[in-house]
Amino acid sequence: MSLHATLRTALLVSSALLVSSALLVACSGAERAPAVATVGELAPAYSAALLDGGTASIADYRGQVVLLNVWATWCAPCRQEIPYLQSLHDAHATQGLAIIGVSVDAAGAEGTIREFRTDFGMTYPIWLDPEEKVQTTFLALGVPATYLIDREGTLRWKHLGTVRATDTTFTNALREALDDEG
Repeated sequence: MSLHATLRTALLVSSALLVSSALLVACSGAERAPAVATVGELAPAYSAALLDGGTASIADYRGQVVLLNVWATWCAPCRQEIPYLQSLHDAHATQGLAIIGVSVDAAGAEGTIREFRTDFGMTYPIWLDPEEKVQTTFLALGVPATYLIDREGTLRWKHLGTVRATDTTFTNALREALDDEG
């Protein structure tokens, strides 16, 4: 065997060992894979800082129906859906609907987010997640992404893209979650 062939074989074996080692570490439980946000199962645990100070978690809203909406100030589809989300908040907050807007804008953008909130008349809570942990936790591939969680903490509906009043799967899931007193 030539020196070139021997080196190539050694490199392939080393690469295979490195990949195998990485897989063993990943499977060892030292680093857990994110929970899959599966409709019909409990929503993953998630918490974040509040725009106005403090922290909150989905668990804090147990007993309410939560519509968790992941957005950013630079996202055009987010700008389209936020007035609809605000109208849902206005119409259903007394029935126990809690809309939570999770901003994935960069750290330090709080002033921009506050201005956005004012411009769009957002009165529901805004959580800050510049590290985009919500994306990993719920396996969202972009923004906007929205998750409907019932009073018991079960994920009832999820959607990547703009939430619209014409989406009957959403409106039916919301109505059923609000009607279910838990």
